[in-house]
Amino acid sequence: MQYRRLTRSRTNRVITGLCGGIGEYLNVDPVIIRLLWLLLPGPNLFAYLVGSLIVPES
Repeated sequence: MQYRRLTRSRTNRVITGLCGGIGEYLNVDPVIIRLLWLLLPGPNLFAYLVGSLIVPES
């Protein structure tokens, strides 16, 4: 069994590559992840900053 690892994208990035990495991990277009990140209510900026610090770069 092969395990995939969530990492920030180096090639598909706008700011830190977090949404690009999530999109690559889920095999979804990162634009959809970015739109969901902006449109869903909640503490998105804080979650983005924490995710950018925790998720390693590929």
